[in-house]
Amino acid sequence: MDNLILLQNKILPLEKLMPFLSIWRFKDQKIVFTNGCFDLLHLGHIDYLAKAADLGNKLVVGLNTDSSTARLKGAGRPITNEKSRANLLAALFFVDAVVLFDEETPYNLIKKIAPDVLVKGADYTVDKIVGSDIVLARGGEVKTIEYIDGYSTSAIEQKIRNS
Repeated sequence: MDNLILLQNKILPLEKLMPFLSIWRFKDQKIVFTNGCFDLLHLGHIDYLAKAADLGNKLVVGLNTDSSTARLKGAGRPITNEKSRANLLAALFFVDAVVLFDEETPYNLIKKIAPDVLVKGADYTVDKIVGSDIVLARGGEVKTIEYIDGYSTSAIEQKIRNS
C-alpha cells in the first residue's frame, strides 16, 4: 500500500476513530491518549510521544486545530498548520491515530475516547490534568512524563527570531 495513504489513514475524525477504539478494546489493547499543539516537531516531542506510547498498546494523539492553538499560544501560532502537524505526527510509527479538536481543552474528546492511560508532561500535576477525573473514575491511569531540558517550540521560535 502507498505509504502516504497509510499515513492519511491514521488522521481520523472522532466518528471514524470510534470503531478502531472498539476493535482495540475487544483485543484487550491498552489505549493511551495524550494531546497538544505539537508545533515545530522536535526531539522533546519525539521523546515524550515515544515514552507515552510505551505506556500501552495504542497511542492516540489529540491535536489542537489551528484556531485552538492560536487561542492557547497567541498571535503568530501555530507556526505550522494543522495539516502539516497532523501528518508529521501520523508519520511516527508509534502513533496509531491523530484526531483534531477545536476546543480549548480535550475534555470532551477524552470523555468520548475513554483511554486507559492519560498522559501529559510533568509540568502538570495529576489533579490539574484535564480529563483525569474521567480516566480515574473508569479505573484508568494518569501519568506524567518529564520533558528533555532545552527543547521547546518557544525556544526554537526565539532562536529563529534572534538570527
